[in-house]
Amino acid sequence: MDIPRPNASKEKRRRHILIGAGIVLGLAGISFFLARLKPAAPTLERSLVWIDTVKQGPMVRQVRGLGTLVPVDIRWIAARTSGRVERIVLRPGAFVQPDSLIVELTNPDVEQAALNATLQLKAGEAELESLVAQVERNLLEMESRAAGVKSDYERARLQAEVNEELFKDGLVASVVLKQSKVTAEAADACWVIEQKRLELARRTRGAQIAPKEAEVARYRAQADLARRDSEALHVRAGVAGVLQVLPLEVGQQVGPGSNLARVADPANLKAEIRIAETQAKDIVLGLTAAIDTRNGIVAGRVARIDPAVQNGTVLVDVAITGELPKGARPDLSVDGTVELERLDNVVYVGRPAFGQERSKVGIFLLDAEDRIATRTTVELGRSSVNTIEIIAGLKPGDRVILSDMSNHDNTERVRLN
Repeated sequence: MDIPRPNASKEKRRRHILIGAGIVLGLAGISFFLARLKPAAPTLERSLVWIDTVKQGPMVRQVRGLGTLVPVDIRWIAARTSGRVERIVLRPGAFVQPDSLIVELTNPDVEQAALNATLQLKAGEAELESLVAQVERNLLEMESRAAGVKSDYERARLQAEVNEELFKDGLVASVVLKQSKVTAEAADACWVIEQKRLELARRTRGAQIAPKEAEVARYRAQADLARRDSEALHVRAGVAGVLQVLPLEVGQQVGPGSNLARVADPANLKAEIRIAETQAKDIVLGLTAAIDTRNGIVAGRVARIDPAVQNGTVLVDVAITGELPKGARPDLSVDGTVELERLDNVVYVGRPAFGQERSKVGIFLLDAEDRIATRTTVELGRSSVNTIEIIAGLKPGDRVILSDMSNHDNTERVRLN
């Protein structure tokens, strides 16, 4: 027969409550444990990231820029007068000497002006010769007249002396003696006057000719200018070098001052390098540089720094101090590297794809097994082309990811496969 159990229902209810409470506590514990777990780190392919090791030792600070080789000595040949291109003798690339004919121009007005100036000069020179002859003839006539006056004076003086002797002997009357003395005195006065007139003529000889000489000099200058204008129609190089630019066509009309050709010395080149304005602040004159011509590296020195900034870059002229390799020519694209300074015993690493010098950035630091990378804050110092100084946050031997990790800005850890 059944035995009644009055406490069975209570125990069953208590057991259900305990089981439920255990389940709730278990779920809460599991939820708390899961909440404390870190999110799974995203996975990256090791071959797709750039990993470098932090080093300690000397570091060379450099800046790099792109540029071109340009001639140091450049001569633009400009047109002296207007003209029409009649013939092109040489084309760009030709080696020229100072007297090499490049282009022939024509201008009838210039040629006629040169002829007229030459004829005017010849006429002026003929008039000058005629004037000189006339002045010389007048001077000779005055000298001849002066000689006659002197002769008359000498005769009158001698006659007076003779009459004076004869008067002492009683052979000549006193009246005759007085007349001879008066005649001698008059002849002496005439001789003095004639001497002054002759001296004045000699002194004023140059003054009489000077105006015509000045006029002839003006004609000569005009003729020389017209001749040079006419000769300039035959355009010559003027210097030895290579003809680089010739922006002309046969039949083209050019005006005075127009650039006709450019000649440069291909053996004397310099490099014009454009450096980012953020990196150019430490560049000073005299720093050593290396110019990569794609066919060799040549040494140089910073010779000029443009004070203006264009398109975010600063133009730096590098004078070539070494021997240029074969194939170096004007307008050749080159890479220029300027050495700023040499640092001793610094901690450095390869320059990351992000972050500027003297700033703080987050860099992923690899663990000892090179599998898990954790973001760490690193303070950067002075930078170079391929390296950058580490002020704090890393130590020699640490391995870091230097690739652009902007896609993982919200991630603190990454896993490498």
